[in-house]
Amino acid sequence: MIDLFSGLDAWVLVSLLLALTFVLAFEFINGFHDTANAVATVIYTKAMPPHLAVFFSGVFNFLGVLLGGVGVAYAIVHLLPVEMLINVNTGHGLAMVFSLLAAAIAWNLGTWYFGIPASSSHTLIGSILGVGLANALISDIPLGEGVNWQKAIDIGMSLVLSPMAGFAVAALVLLGLKWWRPLSKMHKTPEQRRKLDDKKHPPFWNRLVLVMSAMGVSFVHGSNDGQKGIGLIMLVLIGIVPAQFVLDLNSTTYQIERTRDATLHLSQFYQRNQATLGEFLALGKAKNGDLPEQFSCNPQQTEPTINALLDSLKGVTEYRSLTPEKRVEVRRYLLCLDDTAKKVGKLPGLQPREKADLDKLRKDLTATTEYAPFWVILAVALALGLGTMVGWKRVVLTIGEKIGKQGMTYAQGMSAQITAACAIGMANIFSLPVSTTHVLSSGVAGTMVANKSGLQGGTVKTILLAWVLTLPATVGLSAGLFWLATRFIG
Repeated sequence: MIDLFSGLDAWVLVSLLLALTFVLAFEFINGFHDTANAVATVIYTKAMPPHLAVFFSGVFNFLGVLLGGVGVAYAIVHLLPVEMLINVNTGHGLAMVFSLLAAAIAWNLGTWYFGIPASSSHTLIGSILGVGLANALISDIPLGEGVNWQKAIDIGMSLVLSPMAGFAVAALVLLGLKWWRPLSKMHKTPEQRRKLDDKKHPPFWNRLVLVMSAMGVSFVHGSNDGQKGIGLIMLVLIGIVPAQFVLDLNSTTYQIERTRDATLHLSQFYQRNQATLGEFLALGKAKNGDLPEQFSCNPQQTEPTINALLDSLKGVTEYRSLTPEKRVEVRRYLLCLDDTAKKVGKLPGLQPREKADLDKLRKDLTATTEYAPFWVILAVALALGLGTMVGWKRVVLTIGEKIGKQGMTYAQGMSAQITAACAIGMANIFSLPVSTTHVLSSGVAGTMVANKSGLQGGTVKTILLAWVLTLPATVGLSAGLFWLATRFIG
C-alpha cells in the first residue's frame, strides 16, 4: 500500500491524506448516525443492554462491509456522468471530493445533533448530484448531461419506494403476529411488561428474534452503507492519484485476457446486430484509429474505441507494464464502451437473450475497473464499526417513543427490524443504495398504524421534512462548495 503513494508531490500527498480522512470521518459519523436506527428497537425493548447492543452492532457492521462486495459502491460512483469520470485531473478531483464530503458531513452532523433520523444515503447522493450539476454549469455542459440521470432515477426510485414498502410490510407482519397470537406477551410494551409481569426483559423467543433481527439490520447496513464509503474512497484515489488506481494493478493475466476477450466479443456482438444498431453506433462509417484528440464518450466512435483498446491491450500480461498515461487511456476506453453498451441495452429491437449477453460482456469489461483494494474495504469497515459504538442515544428515543403515541411493543420491534433487514438485503443483491434510517423508521410507523397506536404528528413531520429537504439542501451546498473550490484552484 505505502509504495502506491511514493513519488507524489508533497501537496498531493497531504491533499490525499486529508481527503481519505474526510471519507473515513463521513463513515464514522454514518456509523453513530445510522446505527442508532439499527439498535433502537433492541435497546428500547431491553432485549439487550445498550453498550452490548452497540458493540455487537459495530461488529456486524464491520463484517457487512468486509463481505458486501462493491456493487453499491460503483452504483454511487456512476451517478457522475462518464465524461466527468474519464476526464478527471488532480485539481478537479480534489475540488469534487472535498466539496461533496464537506456538504455530506455538515448535514449529517446537523441532523444527528437534533436527533432527527435523517438519511446518510440521501445526504451522499445529494452531494454527488450537486457536484455533477455544478460541474455542468461551470463547463458549459447541458444540465441533462451533468449527471447520469438514468442511474439517479434508479437510485431515487429505490430510495422512495423502500420506505413505502417498509411501512406496508412491517404493518402486515404485525397484523399477522396479532392474528396468530393475539394474547401473546409480545404485544406488550416494556413498560407494561414491567408493571404487569414484573419482568425487565422480553419473553425469551421474542428477545432472541429482536437480537437476531437487530444484528441482521446491522450487517446489511454495513454492507449497503459501507459500500458508499468504498465508492467515495475510490473516487478520491482515482481523482487524486489516477496512475495507481484507474485500473486494478493486481489484476491477473487471466483477468486481463477476459477484458480483452470481452472487448473482442463486444465488437462481434455489434456486427451481429448491425441491422438494429448500425445507425446508432455508425458501424462501418468511422475510420479505425480516428479518435478525437480530446477523447469523449461518443457512441458514434465505438468502433475506433474498440480498436484502440485492443491495440492498447495487445501483448499486455500485467497493467503495471503500462505507462501511467496508458493506464488512464485504457480506463477511459473501458468506461466509455461500458457506458455505450448500457445505452445499447435500452434500445428497442434487441432480443432478451441478446440483452443478457450484453450484460455479461459489460461485467467482464469492468472487472478490472470496478474494484477496491482490501485496505480500502478494511479502513471503511473499521471507521463504520467504531462509529457505531458511539453517539447512538439521540436517535434511539425518537424511534422507540416519539414516532407513535404509545411506546413500541416487542412485536412491533420484531416486525420493523425483520422488514428492514429483508428490504436492505434485497437492495444489496440488486446493487441499489437504500436508507436504513427511512426503511426502519417507516417500518416502525407502519406498525404503529397497524397497532392503532397513532402517530405523533410533530416527530413524523420532522422526519418527513428532513427527508424532503436533504436532497435539495445537500445539492445546493455541495454545488456551492464545488464552485468556490474550482474558482480557488483555477
